Amino acid sequence: MKLKKATPINNTFFIILCTIGTLAILSSTMSKTPVLNPYAISLKTPTNLMGIIAAASTIPGILISLPAASLTDHFDRKKILLFATFIFASAPFLYLIVTNWWQLALVRFYHGFATATFIPVAETIIANHFPTKRGERISAFNSATYIGRGIAPFLGGTILFITNYRFHTLYLAVAIAGVTSLVITLLLLSETKTYKNNNTKPVNIKVVTNQMLKGWLTIAKNKYTLVVVFVQACQYYVYGIVEFYLVQYMMDVADFNALEVSVVIGVQVVSMIVFRIVFGRFSDKHGRRLPIVLGCLISGILLLFVPFTTQFVLLFVTSLGYGLSFALVVSSTSPLICELAPSNLIGTSMGFLSTAMDVGQILGPIVSGVILATVFSYMGLFFSLMLLLIVSALVFLFSGVAKKF
Repeated sequence: MKLKKATPINNTFFIILCTIGTLAILSSTMSKTPVLNPYAISLKTPTNLMGIIAAASTIPGILISLPAASLTDHFDRKKILLFATFIFASAPFLYLIVTNWWQLALVRFYHGFATATFIPVAETIIANHFPTKRGERISAFNSATYIGRGIAPFLGGTILFITNYRFHTLYLAVAIAGVTSLVITLLLLSETKTYKNNNTKPVNIKVVTNQMLKGWLTIAKNKYTLVVVFVQACQYYVYGIVEFYLVQYMMDVADFNALEVSVVIGVQVVSMIVFRIVFGRFSDKHGRRLPIVLGCLISGILLLFVPFTTQFVLLFVTSLGYGLSFALVVSSTSPLICELAPSNLIGTSMGFLSTAMDVGQILGPIVSGVILATVFSYMGLFFSLMLLLIVSALVFLFSGVAKKF
């Protein structure tokens, strides 16, 4: 009797994968915003160590994203996806038994492995099974995760308000979302053979490790993939700064109230969610060159105007425009690096891109704090962002990548 061949993932599977992503990122984000700061304070965390609590979950992104994504080129992706969702489901319960600040830091560190593994692995699955719609489908998946990321602060804040800051109640809600994502993953993957590993030979760890290292070296020696990684790192370096310091600018300089700040930031998030899918579809049909170059240039020009105005309407438009231009770039970087990499190293290439994203987001607030402390203040900060984005556009344009796609 002939065995049936595994079929590519269909639209229903893709929608369910997006649902898992929404729940998983909702869970992880709600564990951080807005509860983490007051929870750390309640544990009497020293002020000079608060940064450790904040950064603990981002460190795994640098450590594990590349190895996890690379493993998808050699192992059954089902197991790796289950590993990530297991962490999403188990980590929230650990917050319930924390009694001091260093334990909270360890839990945050453990929780960080979930997102660091899940995102690049899910993107690799999508990239492999939708080769002609990579921009659209990866963008749609990321938009789904942004929905979870956007809902989390409102839901978490509401729970804290209703319960008068009962942290354990909030983390139980976090656990419900995380466990649900795991249950859906188990049910979904048990019904499909999409991820069946065709290699039935015993795994030789030494051989796989050598293959992974060779894959890393192959991607690292490809100047085209490095250019895309650079563009991605620049985008998230800037995003990390805008996410933090635009709020500070509106409150300290523009004297906005909480509602005005939430509207300006909210329109940015909404534009990223909605238009990322549109721009992903556009890049599939018309190429990656125009979205990346245009997005970098528009972002840079818009951000340069921030320190010159304190008007609500102008900052609203600037935030909206930045969200659109950011979506324009990142909707093309993921599919582009897949197309530049060998077909057997798509997971590795996505790992490089994910690591670049984490490095950029971590470095952004650190470096920007130094710039902000100088006499140039916000003027110097936003000028440096404009300069970096224009440089990234020029590097991409003249590197030769633009000519290939």
